[in-house]
Amino acid sequence: MKLTIPELALVVLIGPTGSGKSTFAHKHFTPSEIIAPDSGLPGSGEQDVYRLATERLVAGHLTVIDAPNLDPEARQVWPKLAHRYYCAAIAIVFNLPEAVCLERQSPESRANPEVICQQCHALQLMLPTLEREGFDALYVLSSPEEVEAAWVERQRLPVNRKREHGPFDIIGDVHGCFDELVALLKRLGYTIGLRPGAPDDQRFQVRPPTGRKAIFLGDLVDRGPYIPATLRLVMSMVRSGAALCVIGNHDDKLLRKLKGRNVQIKHGLEQSLAQLEQEPMAFRRSVIRFLESLPSHYVLDGGRLVVAHAGMKAEMQGRDTKRVRDFALYGETTGELDEFGLPIRYNWAAEYRGQARVVYGHTPVFEPEWINGTINIDTGCVFGGRLTALRYPELELVSVPAARAYAQSLRFALPQGDAGTPGAA
Repeated sequence: MKLTIPELALVVLIGPTGSGKSTFAHKHFTPSEIIAPDSGLPGSGEQDVYRLATERLVAGHLTVIDAPNLDPEARQVWPKLAHRYYCAAIAIVFNLPEAVCLERQSPESRANPEVICQQCHALQLMLPTLEREGFDALYVLSSPEEVEAAWVERQRLPVNRKREHGPFDIIGDVHGCFDELVALLKRLGYTIGLRPGAPDDQRFQVRPPTGRKAIFLGDLVDRGPYIPATLRLVMSMVRSGAALCVIGNHDDKLLRKLKGRNVQIKHGLEQSLAQLEQEPMAFRRSVIRFLESLPSHYVLDGGRLVVAHAGMKAEMQGRDTKRVRDFALYGETTGELDEFGLPIRYNWAAEYRGQARVVYGHTPVFEPEWINGTINIDTGCVFGGRLTALRYPELELVSVPAARAYAQSLRFALPQGDAGTPGAA
């Protein structure tokens, strides 16, 4: 059996004494990854184990708890701890026959046979409910042969692109502004050609400047005039390796609608649906596959750069849970409403103290501004502002003006006479 373990996870081994947990742990994990409460070593008491596990998860290290973990109340702390630090909780259960566990005890063993029998009985009672305890994945090994044949595949998180060092051209919210996107790419030195008859995700042939790669911050869709063309261009660039893309909240909502979910059709979704209705079903299916593939954020350049649609707190970077994804899509709100009846966004960037530079969009601004190593480059193209890119590592802003305002925003109203005026370039 293949056991898929995310590169950052809390792995909890569950089983009676003699079931082979420790042998399995040392076969598949490094000694530094394993924490055993009953090892007899300094710092191996229960409180110390919790503290060590916390420290490792905070630091972003895979951690294995090697203990019976048969007490439901004691066991429930582990998935809670993992989720507190935006990590997956994985349970591996060693459901071996009682006779095997007893047989493995040597005369020198301190294990009490009666205790082992009680542990095996407790395991049988808890197995039916274990999947409801909050673990993200549950693997059950029921024989010595299954334990021996099991192998661990460490899965790199989709947000981990630390090995890609750039240089990058990071592009803000496009919202279907295809003409402006083409103009910006050309200004950045990209050449764009057509491949008539090619599949939708290969329709455009885009060559970046030598060594460079584009990164899209999401919200490719809604509000703008040429949403299918924008999707075809970005899909082609991602497919060919000329670009990366993270998902935005508008992309996510369109995806849910295309998959048949019940969502409110507003904030420009009606434009996306109307334009996609004119496209072949095969294209809509390819859009679904593409949007499904997009991660919440990327960590790049050895951890020095993070890109996300609405930003990313330091403690969430490089992690991949629903809470992380929600923050990447929407940011954070204060719980209050502004004068327009819209949620007031919490200024997470004002408190950011992380080491990585964070580039994001989501909320249109008139001028991008660095705040504590973070920058919002959504300059409201679809509202008549500009489409902006940040060149990394140069940290140079390049922008093109919108041809016109394609939608109206209560919050983003250009000063009189500023519509279509290029900003920092």
